[in-house]
Amino acid sequence: KTVLGIDEAGRGPVIGPLVICGFLIEESRMNLIKDAKDSKLLSPKKREELEKKLKTIAKDFAIIKISAEEIDKLRTEKNLNKIEIENMQKIINLFNPDIVIIDSPENNVNKFEKKIRKGLRKEDIKIICENYADRKYPVVSAASILAKVERDREIEKIKKEYNIEFGSGYPSDERTIKFLKDWIKENKDFPNFVRKSWVTVKGIKRKKTQKSIGDFIKSIEK
Repeated sequence: KTVLGIDEAGRGPVIGPLVICGFLIEESRMNLIKDAKDSKLLSPKKREELEKKLKTIAKDFAIIKISAEEIDKLRTEKNLNKIEIENMQKIINLFNPDIVIIDSPENNVNKFEKKIRKGLRKEDIKIICENYADRKYPVVSAASILAKVERDREIEKIKKEYNIEFGSGYPSDERTIKFLKDWIKENKDFPNFVRKSWVTVKGIKRKKTQKSIGDFIKSIEK
C-alpha cells in the first residue's frame, strides 16, 4: 500500500509563494520516517538535513509552487482554501495512493474531506483530514518539511535578485512591515512577489494614498 502525506508552507505570508507538497511512501517503509516532525518545530539546518534524507526514502514526491502574482489573480474568483483544495486534488490524482493524510486548513475536517473527494478520479482512496496532522503523522511532517525548505529557497532567491532584506515575509514580522512601508513610499505599487490582495498590503497602500491626498489638500490650502 502507498501512503500520501500532504501539507503546505506559506499560506499566511504577504510575500512569496504558497508551496504545497505531496510525499508518497510505501506503508512498509513508514518506520524510516518516524523522526520527521512538523517543520515549524525544526531549525532551518535540521529541515535541510531531513529534506535530503526524506527525498531518498520517498517512493515519489510532488511540489507545487503558486507565486504571489498567481495567488492574487486566482483570488479574484476563489478563496485560498479552494486554491489549496484544487492543487491537493492534482497531487492525489497524480499518485493515486491507497491512503492520503492531509493537514486540513479548515476546522470542519469532514466537510473538507468531502470537498477533496469531489475532484478525485479514484473513488476507493482512504482519506484522513485533520488539523495539525503535521504534528501527528510523520508522512505529513515529511511533506511539511519539503514544502517549507522549498519556500525558504524561493524567499532567498527573491532577496538575492532584488538585493533586499524583508525578514520572513509574514505580517507578524516587523522587518516585513517596514520593508512594505518603505517600498510604497518610493514606488507607486508593490512588486510582483508581494501578495497585493492581502489585507495588510492593501492597508499600507491605502494609508499612503490617504496621506498623498492629505498632502495635496494642504498644498492647496497654502
